Amino acid sequence: MEDVNLIEGETLRIQSYKHNGHIHRVWSETLILYGDDNIIIGGNDHTLVTESDRRTWVTREPAIVYFHSEYWFNVICMFRDDGVYYYCNLSSPFIYDGEAIKYIDYDLDIKVYPDGKYHLLDEDEYKLHKQRMRYSDDIDYVVRKNVDILQSWIEEKKGPFAPDFIKVWHNKFIDIKTKQLR
Repeated sequence: MEDVNLIEGETLRIQSYKHNGHIHRVWSETLILYGDDNIIIGGNDHTLVTESDRRTWVTREPAIVYFHSEYWFNVICMFRDDGVYYYCNLSSPFIYDGEAIKYIDYDLDIKVYPDGKYHLLDEDEYKLHKQRMRYSDDIDYVVRKNVDILQSWIEEKKGPFAPDFIKVWHNKFIDIKTKQLR
């Protein structure tokens, strides 16, 4: 991957793929809040999402997205009336190719509630796709290891789970959007 050179305030797409190379989901527009070779932080609100079967829907609330080049997960922090919810995708590390942020979705997800409780989701889907798409033992090991890393981040309130992370990046998202509207 070439050096990531993202400009604060520009928008780009997020493209999620499956292990077999097929497109899984596309977010049409994410506002870049920060980007370097290791971390991309973006924001979106009422963004058009297109599924692999071409169905579309629009996100319901503002969200901050967090991608890291070294970890096999990404995190979506969603702002709802009753607090911040996190939807964590177990995935390949991101790449940015000048066109979009891209990653491979490995089915497993962790949902974190405003009270800090969390649940691992989609284990049946992971088992099915592991067999159908032939995830290697190495991929399985890395995904499972990153579930553990992600759970420790949640419990330790590290990275995107830190209260200051949410405050700082949500405020920056609002500031940039407000400036763009002027």
